[in-house]
Amino acid sequence: MDVEVIFKEIESLRENMVDTLVELIKVPAVSPDSGGEGEYDKAQKLLEIIKDWPFDKVEVYNAPDERAKNGVRPNILAYYYGEQGEKSPRLWILTHLDVVPPGDLSKWTVTKPFEPVVKDGKVYGRGSEDNGQSLVASLYAVRALMNLGIRPKRTVILAFVSDEETGSKYGLEWLMKEHPELFRKNDLVLVPDGGNEEGTFIEIAEKSILWMKIKVKGKQVHASMPGLGLNAHRVAIDYAKALDDLLHEKYNARDELFDPPESTFEPTMGENPSDAPNIAPGEHEVVFDCRVLPQYNLDDILNDAQELAEKVREKYKKEINGEVLPKIEIEVLQRLDAPAPTPKDSEIVKLLQKAIKEFRGKEPKIGGIGGGTFAAYFRRLGIPAVVWATLDETAHQPNEYAKIDNMVEDAKIMAALALL
Repeated sequence: MDVEVIFKEIESLRENMVDTLVELIKVPAVSPDSGGEGEYDKAQKLLEIIKDWPFDKVEVYNAPDERAKNGVRPNILAYYYGEQGEKSPRLWILTHLDVVPPGDLSKWTVTKPFEPVVKDGKVYGRGSEDNGQSLVASLYAVRALMNLGIRPKRTVILAFVSDEETGSKYGLEWLMKEHPELFRKNDLVLVPDGGNEEGTFIEIAEKSILWMKIKVKGKQVHASMPGLGLNAHRVAIDYAKALDDLLHEKYNARDELFDPPESTFEPTMGENPSDAPNIAPGEHEVVFDCRVLPQYNLDDILNDAQELAEKVREKYKKEINGEVLPKIEIEVLQRLDAPAPTPKDSEIVKLLQKAIKEFRGKEPKIGGIGGGTFAAYFRRLGIPAVVWATLDETAHQPNEYAKIDNMVEDAKIMAALALL
């Protein structure tokens, strides 16, 4: 098979790809967890776009969520069979429909978040790079094969799923729980939701993720009479500093597979109800984002956090109106225990390495990341998965954009993976 013919067809679809990305960006798909209606409208737009495409099968799996529009979070699977029909080996390409909220609108200087513009070889708008660029690339990798009447070596399953940005409870995690029959141990999986500007980084491993919210309760009091209450802000600061020091000292191993090579423990959010400089608050919250090397157990970290809470309680212990204070509660906002990495010699890794070398003339690099992706869910099932894309890394930022050349060139690699 002359891949250059396919690559030329993909190039001819460049304008179609841009138009499709623009149409998808126009439809907000913010999770109810972030104040949006969910992905229903965007899923309908996508289904409308591909309704006349010769996919062999298109299935919609609606995860129930009463908070979302029409009470569902849609997940779409579109199949294009390989040369052996349903018996062909299978390649999954997974992208997500949802996007993060726009953030501070005053910082969007090129365009409004959901009013995309094409400028200087880029498409600007919320969700353009994360994950619209790869979603459209995967669509048109298959469209080129369809246009040429080519059946690839592998059946391509394009998965467009919900809820990636806020935990996958209504997306891939739900699909795997409710429809395990969809997944096979010998599947190959590409998650184009991470990478670098050169398109050379292949992610095969992820750190564990733990988000902890520490909630401290004291007793509000006027700042001029601190002895009459218990300043929750002071207790929380003391605890957060002690926890930060403890975690960095105890869990200090390095693994050069990852960048950065060590576990990270970052206090990210703080909040208390005090609305005046002369009020010592009776409540305070602080959140830690922990990205932990797979060799460590998250239960040990949680146990250490609890033991430290007991020590801080004793340090500040005080009875006020019959109540023993402070109270320190640790809430787990998110927990993802890292699975074993995808083996470096697995078929999907070798195929992607070959494609990058052969068709881009670049040397790929294999490594791990601190973020969480769909790949982890497959690795837990023992299905090898890689994360790869060519990205300028503008995701979640104001003036987010997708570089059109990246979208087109990544579509070529995706098509090649189906053929090799």
